[in-house]
Amino acid sequence: MRRREQLAARMGGEERVARQHASGRLTVRERLELLLDPGTWRETGGLAGVGSYDDDGRLVEFAPSTMVVGQGEVDGSAVVVQGDDFTVKGGAGDDAVWRRMTWAERAAHDLRRPLVRLVDGTGGGGSVKTLASAGYAAFPSLAGGDLAIANLSRVPVVAAALGPCAGLGAARVVQSHFSVIVRGTAQLFIAGPPVVAWAMSERPDKEELGGARAQVKAGAVDNEAANEEDAMAQLKRFLSYLPPNVWTAPPVHAATDPVDRREEELLSIVPRDERRTYKMRRIVELVFDRGSVFELGARFGRSTITALARLDGKPVGVIASDPTHYGGGLTASAAEKQTRFVDMCDQFRLPVVNLVDQPGFVVGTESERAGTMRRGSRLIAAVMQARTPWCSIIVRKCFGIAGAAHGDGSRLNLRYAWPSGSWGSLPIAGGLEAAYRRELEAAEDPVALRAEIEAHLRAVTSPFRTAERFSIEHVIDPRDTRRQLCLWAAQAYDIVRQDVVSEEPIRRRGLRP
Repeated sequence: MRRREQLAARMGGEERVARQHASGRLTVRERLELLLDPGTWRETGGLAGVGSYDDDGRLVEFAPSTMVVGQGEVDGSAVVVQGDDFTVKGGAGDDAVWRRMTWAERAAHDLRRPLVRLVDGTGGGGSVKTLASAGYAAFPSLAGGDLAIANLSRVPVVAAALGPCAGLGAARVVQSHFSVIVRGTAQLFIAGPPVVAWAMSERPDKEELGGARAQVKAGAVDNEAANEEDAMAQLKRFLSYLPPNVWTAPPVHAATDPVDRREEELLSIVPRDERRTYKMRRIVELVFDRGSVFELGARFGRSTITALARLDGKPVGVIASDPTHYGGGLTASAAEKQTRFVDMCDQFRLPVVNLVDQPGFVVGTESERAGTMRRGSRLIAAVMQARTPWCSIIVRKCFGIAGAAHGDGSRLNLRYAWPSGSWGSLPIAGGLEAAYRRELEAAEDPVALRAEIEAHLRAVTSPFRTAERFSIEHVIDPRDTRRQLCLWAAQAYDIVRQDVVSEEPIRRRGLRP
């Protein structure tokens, strides 16, 4: 047995390990050392592979399986890991890889532990050379596919694209709650350049086809990493906000940032001129625990910001409008990104904070061709179906159907408006001309009349007038936002802990439009 273990530890051999390093990539075992706490790795099925024997039945050579699986700890918390070994057959499938892959999915499922996928290869059936060696064509199947899908409702699943990931390897990256791809050395695609050239008469290089920049912009992968060390750090950071499974409340960390911290900068950060933009990410940094904000999917659906953060040490999901893109308006891609994020927060009972500056759905022919209303309606359904605690901070605009979807109005409304808040069915700037078209056309001085009408409308849209009618519950000093949210987070976690005990943990939802 000792000899087998020694041979397996060589992976694909010195030449292929050197080739892996020359490409700028680590081996699977080096990656495990980066990811896991020292001394915690426990491999399963380390003897799996293909052995060759002499005439007396003695082992001569041993080629390990193309996947390594086992258990370890990340910052003291148990995880299950599956890692591709590109030095053996380029990470492609072999007879043992299916069993190992399924074992890892089953272990995460049954042990209720997070699953980490370190993907570097196809993870599928290999090249067409497999036909010659196997002697037949296997019918396509997804061994363990039922477990992989079920795990998305049970435990956190994270994945890193660390090399060329195609076919099933690409699917294993994408079918996760959080994914990251290494810039320059990793790619993700349905099929690589040779297949694309044959099938589509296109000749992109591998970076153009599936490089990090392309895939994070498309939303197929959440985040980009500068190198493999950064990728592992991002996986670990994401896991630090989530519980190990849906039967457990998210982990609360010791907090050092004062609950009553007041930032003077918040008083003037939103311009009085609503046509001017500002940095919403700066507001997020000022309100949540210092250093706790971890953004997801920054380059996809850019008019919406989604992030994980903490309030007095308590993990929360953060949604925020970004007025520097379409004025913060809801695009098809932003709706898709936000829907997925809301579902994840709801699944793992992360309370949600929404910082709202929503002028409405982005309009125009491009928006219609993108199916914005369909995707926006799916977001509305996700928000209405979510049961996790929710709080909205109305920073500036909140208009139309997209604005109404800032939270579920059928539940207890926890809405805190800043004095800069402005809302209604339509923005004044766009709705005035339509509503007063005849009067303006008939006026001797339409410019003066328009200015007079706008001044009157702006006076009656003051957030304080809305508060007088109890149509908004709170108008607060922006500097008090952190304190209000920390108080809310404490209440939210009382609810979360009760729900863990009393509710069915796996969310079951009806059809979405």
